[in-house]
Amino acid sequence: MRAKITYAVTAAVLVVYFVLVGSRGVLLIETGTPVTIAFGVAVLVLPAIGLWFLWKNTQFVRRANQLAAELDAEGGLPVDELKRTPSGRIDRDSADEVFAQRKAETEDAPDDWRSWFRLAVAYHDARDTPRARKAMQRAIALHDGRPTPTA
Repeated sequence: MRAKITYAVTAAVLVVYFVLVGSRGVLLIETGTPVTIAFGVAVLVLPAIGLWFLWKNTQFVRRANQLAAELDAEGGLPVDELKRTPSGRIDRDSADEVFAQRKAETEDAPDDWRSWFRLAVAYHDARDTPRARKAMQRAIALHDGRPTPTA
C-alpha cells in the first residue's frame, strides 16, 4: 500500500510540474517573437513526453498488479523464501539461487505468463531492474495473447 501511495504522490507532483512547465511554454509562445515561439514549442514538448512516459508507466504498473492479483487468486504467487541480511536487504546468494530455479522454470515453459511473472520477481529480487521489467512486459504480453519478441 505504501508503494501505491508513493507512486500516486510522485505522479501528482509530476503532473503539477508538467502543468507549470507547459504554462511557461505558452507564455513564451504568447511573447510572439520567433525565438520565444521556438523556445515555447520546445518547452511544450518536454511535458508532452513526460506525460506520455507517466501514462505508459502507469499502464505497466496497473497491468503487472492485475497479473499479481490473478496469480494470487490461483495460489501461484512466488513465496518469499529469501534470506535477508541483518539490515533487511535480500541476501545476494539466496536471490541468485531462487533466480536459477525461476529461470529453469521459465525455460521449461517459455509460453507461460506465470513463469515469466515469477522470473520478473526473481530478477527484481536480484536487483536487476531492467531485466525484471522486460520479463514482466513479456508476462503481460503472453497473458494478453500478444506476440512477444524472442528474447
